[in-house]
Amino acid sequence: MTEGRDLLAATDAEYDFDPATVDIADADVLDRLEPSVREWWVEEFGAFVGGNGGFFTPPQREAIPLIDEGENALVCSPTGSGKTLSAFTAILNDLFRREREQAEGLDNAVYCLYVSPLKSLANDITRNLAEPIAGISENLADRGHETAVRQAIRHGDTPDSERRKMLEETPHVLNTTPETLAILLNSPKFKEKLRSVEYVVVDEIHSLAENKRGTHLAVSLERLERMCESSPTRIGCSATVEPLTTMAEFLVGGEPRSGSGSASGERSDPRDGEYDSEAGAGDWEPREYEIVDTRFVREFDLRLECPTDDLIDTPRDVVNERFYDRLHELIDGHENTLVFTNTRSGAERVLTNLRERFGYDDTDSGCHHGSMSKEHREAIEEQLKSGDVDVVTTSTSLELGIDMPHIDLVVQVGSPKSVASLLQRVGRAGHQLGQTVEGRVIALDRDELVECAVMLQKAEEGFVDRVFVPENAQDVAAQQVYGMAINSVKREADVLDTLRSAYPYRNYTDADWEQLMRYLTAGYEGMEEKNVYAKVWRDTNDAPDGEFHYEEFDVGEPLIGKRGRMARVIYMTNLGTIPDSFTIDVFVRGSDEWVGQLDEEYLDTLEKGDVFQLGGATYQFSYRRGSKVYVDPSSDRPTVPSWFSERLPLSYDLGREILDFQGEVLDRLSSGGPATARRWLRGLPLDENSVRAITRMFDEQRRYLGSEGVSTHDRLVVEQVLDRAEYRRHYHVHSNYGREFNDGLSRLVAYRCSRRANTNVQVAVADNGFTVSMPLNRKVDVADVLADIDPDDVYPDLRAALQGTDLLKRYFRINATRSLMILKRYKGYEKSAAQQQVSSEMLISFAEGLDSFAVLEETYREIVEDKLNVAGLREVLAAVQAGDLAVVEHEVDTPSPRAFGLATLMASDVVLAEDEDAVLAEFHARVMEAVGDDASRGVLADATDPTGAE
Repeated sequence: MTEGRDLLAATDAEYDFDPATVDIADADVLDRLEPSVREWWVEEFGAFVGGNGGFFTPPQREAIPLIDEGENALVCSPTGSGKTLSAFTAILNDLFRREREQAEGLDNAVYCLYVSPLKSLANDITRNLAEPIAGISENLADRGHETAVRQAIRHGDTPDSERRKMLEETPHVLNTTPETLAILLNSPKFKEKLRSVEYVVVDEIHSLAENKRGTHLAVSLERLERMCESSPTRIGCSATVEPLTTMAEFLVGGEPRSGSGSASGERSDPRDGEYDSEAGAGDWEPREYEIVDTRFVREFDLRLECPTDDLIDTPRDVVNERFYDRLHELIDGHENTLVFTNTRSGAERVLTNLRERFGYDDTDSGCHHGSMSKEHREAIEEQLKSGDVDVVTTSTSLELGIDMPHIDLVVQVGSPKSVASLLQRVGRAGHQLGQTVEGRVIALDRDELVECAVMLQKAEEGFVDRVFVPENAQDVAAQQVYGMAINSVKREADVLDTLRSAYPYRNYTDADWEQLMRYLTAGYEGMEEKNVYAKVWRDTNDAPDGEFHYEEFDVGEPLIGKRGRMARVIYMTNLGTIPDSFTIDVFVRGSDEWVGQLDEEYLDTLEKGDVFQLGGATYQFSYRRGSKVYVDPSSDRPTVPSWFSERLPLSYDLGREILDFQGEVLDRLSSGGPATARRWLRGLPLDENSVRAITRMFDEQRRYLGSEGVSTHDRLVVEQVLDRAEYRRHYHVHSNYGREFNDGLSRLVAYRCSRRANTNVQVAVADNGFTVSMPLNRKVDVADVLADIDPDDVYPDLRAALQGTDLLKRYFRINATRSLMILKRYKGYEKSAAQQQVSSEMLISFAEGLDSFAVLEETYREIVEDKLNVAGLREVLAAVQAGDLAVVEHEVDTPSPRAFGLATLMASDVVLAEDEDAVLAEFHARVMEAVGDDASRGVLADATDPTGAE
């Protein structure tokens, strides 16, 4: 402690600050650092003491001591608060101390492994690491100590020459990605360099945990754990994440405490057919960890803006003109502005319009998204980092933590669909602690106006959406078990124990294991005839003559080993979890006229009879064959918007908060009218246009459908609209739980409606609900349908509804590729995603005829659990059955204001939206005519402020 204070005093005159103003905790942290590291830190950050409140930011002040003491730690803190540097500071401090104290210096091996989800982020960290290493080395050199702490990056783009060099001169700090780590664990030579790893840093952990890249990484970390000489200290970094305990346990892994197949070895032979389907599940104990929770240490200046208080009757060109005028005004008033849109094409359109209207060009503006070349993206990133550009538009590619210190404003166009995403994006501004984070959200659609209002309200309150971790993914398990078997013959119990130690497999049962093993050993008749070969063998360590095969194992021990001479090559050239995708050619049925291409993800949303736009024309989806889609020309209005597959879904948690918000607005309208609602809304970070537009929308809804016309946390509204012009009956279900939830619920409702009405039904899905449509001469009590769905039937019913769908076929291909059932690369030949799809469609019918086939079972699991939110469906439907969530049905002649979006499925991102103003205006005119007729009966008594104050 004294030494730290002495250093502060010694540097006081030189760096012009008063040590008395420094938090005493800083002296304690400084005292932990080597003199050379401490000197570099004071030189580098002494000027920022006032902004940080000390030499160290809050996450650094808490995390550095924990990491220094070898504690596993999850560090949660806003972008720009120095959380990643907190991990590296403690680690570099340890490495420089040991390098100086040890006569031979550090070994030629990896001590710290840094894993990031993005190659660009790894590149950024590499540059950031180079500065402290160089600075500290220089300080040591001044004292007569020559040091050589090395760092390097290795990922898919690293040249072979650099990879070979790393074997000779190994970096002590290695930056990599999850996929490259998996390759290194199976590299015969380089894996030996990983045995010395003592620290693992996982950056942006929230973006990994929610998908199968994170699942794969979790198992890789358990494999590394068993390879290392000592248990590495694990440090996770994340800006916005919840629940913290889940993320921490995902980071550190754990130990299975009981159940067949655990490390105790107490299990029967797995092939005797006698096993408990639940054995091995549960009773999982996480390793010890600490949580550094400083997520809300930055000051935010957030505000929602809307170009008009009337998004229906204001002409679209006027809305757009006001939007671009305001955007230009914001850009002009700031040094660097980053504009997020919800689609890639939206980002391009915004930039094009800014350039055409206000004269921006390549020198002061740019666009950045994943469809652009690596060289273009890196050039834009450099311009942002150097502050040489006024504005950059993007979709999601700049959301994660690349350091951009000159950005002082973030503008979000439309809803980013979750509070976590909003905070992550807005956090790009004021990229240093002490600077206020300035963000403006501009809403151009009525439904998104409500989403954004709630999002900003909850952001101010410290709310963060939960991350949901995929569990028991068999495709990832297949890949990792194969990788373990390739490295060496192993005890089956050890392999299973490694798998179960990873958080996503903590509940992995013996039945799951047997299902996986049957696939990996090609234990189904006819598999090899389909060119699907065994990946591993299973055996007990004995032989007919009484001798056993492997000296290092006990006789009779179940073992696993690799099958095939090409096993390692197949694994190394096909591993990973990121799926390939392709575009699908669209042809007119009968004439084979080519009309364009669709992103294959778009087909996930299409059912037979759905109508969509392509190339300015409208078509009805008929069927798909392999990589071709066949359609019929149509004059009907589209049922699926063109942006559907590109947009992120609304988070389930935020959807529930929206329902609470709607209840609050309704209560104030009912108790005091619009004036009372407006006064309450002005307490939120909204501009006056937003306040008035939201009030008007809900007031019109209440006047049109009554007090039970708005969905809330305890009421679900179903609206039956009779469209006599098109001879259709539409049921608009106002379920604000997000598109994934609504996709699942709509499938359940549509299936039951089609059976009750004995007719085909059409479905259209959005974030704030869904529509089921059928002929006018058919009628169903949808409220009764919803009340009749048993939560226990949700999974099997969704599974049945998925059979034969393009969604199932696409995900089967993806999972078959992940499971190495279909090889992307083999003997120098590369199979495109379209060719993979053809292969998978030949295999899926075979798989459907097998008993509990792991790849197909994983496909159903992933879609139902991860894509259709089965847990949320069960929760809501259980509330309906218990009477806690009432279902209220209304029959009307025109959609209500809250159903306008469902009725038109107008694209919320107006940058892309087709001009549907006429349709909306017609709906609105009908509503106003209806409520006007009711005015004489007193329904509109509180529609205006009786005090005349507004």
